[in-house]
Amino acid sequence: MRARSLGLAAGIALLAGPATAQSSVSIFGLLDVGLVHESGGAAGAGNKLTSGVSNGSRIGIKGVEKLGNGWAALFMLESGLQLDTGATGQGGVLFGRQSYVGLRSPVGTLTVGRQYTPHFDTLVLADPFSSGLTGDAKNLLPSSGDASTRMTNSVKLSSVNIGGWQGELAFAAGESSAGSRIGRQFGGALGYASGALHVRLGYHYRNTDTPTLRRGSARNTLLAATWDLGVVKAHLGYGVDKGFDSSALRNSANPYGYVPAPSGSLDSRDMLLGLSKAAGLHTLMASYVRKDDRTAPNQDARQVSLGHRYALSRRTDTYLSLTHIGNRNGAGYAVGSAIEAGSGNKAIAAGLRHQF
Repeated sequence: MRARSLGLAAGIALLAGPATAQSSVSIFGLLDVGLVHESGGAAGAGNKLTSGVSNGSRIGIKGVEKLGNGWAALFMLESGLQLDTGATGQGGVLFGRQSYVGLRSPVGTLTVGRQYTPHFDTLVLADPFSSGLTGDAKNLLPSSGDASTRMTNSVKLSSVNIGGWQGELAFAAGESSAGSRIGRQFGGALGYASGALHVRLGYHYRNTDTPTLRRGSARNTLLAATWDLGVVKAHLGYGVDKGFDSSALRNSANPYGYVPAPSGSLDSRDMLLGLSKAAGLHTLMASYVRKDDRTAPNQDARQVSLGHRYALSRRTDTYLSLTHIGNRNGAGYAVGSAIEAGSGNKAIAAGLRHQF
C-alpha cells in the first residue's frame, strides 16, 4: 500500500512539474508608518501617527502563467491597509488598490479590472516625490479623491516598447442604469525613453454626470519629463485641467474655515519643477508646484517641498519631508501625503518604510 501511495505521489509530481515550472505566484507588500505634524488650518497645529505617508501600506498577491509563444496570463490582487489601526484602506474595499486579470502577448498586454489611470502614472513620473510624502504633487494637481487615480470596471491595453516608444489606452464603463455615458472614463498615454531622457503625455476623461444632474466632464492632460543630468535628475510637469471636478480639493471640508468655502477650479494650469539626487544610501528631493486658476475667483496656490530618504537596506528606508503651501484669494489647498488629504498649509513628516 505504501509503495502504491509513493508511486501515485510521484506520478502527480511528474504531471504537475511542467505546469508548476511555467507559473509563479508571489505575495508582496509595503508597510509605511510615520509621525506627521500639521499646522496652518482652522483647527490649529496637531500631531499624528499615521500609515501611508510615503506610500500607501498594502499587501497583495500577483502571478504569471507562461502560455508559450511569448504569451502569458497574469493577475494582481492588492489590498490597502492602515498600519496604525489595522483597518482596510480604500474605503473598506478589500482589493481597492488594484484587482485585475489579463493576457500578455509579444506586442502588448491587455488587463481588465480596477487599475491605475494612464494620467496618474504620468503624474508619478513627473513628481520627484512619486506622489507621496508631504511633497505629493496631488496636493495641488488633479486628485479628486480616488477618481483620477484608478479606474473601476476598466480595460487597459499597453503596448510593448518599440524603439523607445510605449503607449497605453484605457476605458471604463460607468455602468449606470440611467445612461451609458454617466460615470464613463477613458484615457491614454504615450511615452518615449532614451538614455537619460524620459517623456510622457497622459490624458484622462471622466464623465461627472449623475442620474439627476448633468455636470459635464473632467478633462486632464499632463506632460511629464525627467532628465538625468548625472549630477542631478530634473523633473518637469505641465498640466491642463478643464471641466467640473477636474481639479477638486483633496480636503473638501474647508480646513481653513473660509466663508464662502473654497471649491476646486473648473479651469486651471499646473506646473511642476523638481530635482532628485541619489547619492549612496541617501536620496534628496525638492519640488515647486503651481496651481494657476483661470476662473473668476483666481484661487491660485504654490507648494514648495523638500525631502530625504535614507536606505537602511535594499527593502527598508527612513524618510523626512517638509512642505508649505501658499494659498491666494481664499484657495483651500492643504498639505497631505500619499493617502491623506491634510488639515493645513504646512506639514513635516518622518517615518519608516519596509517593502517585501
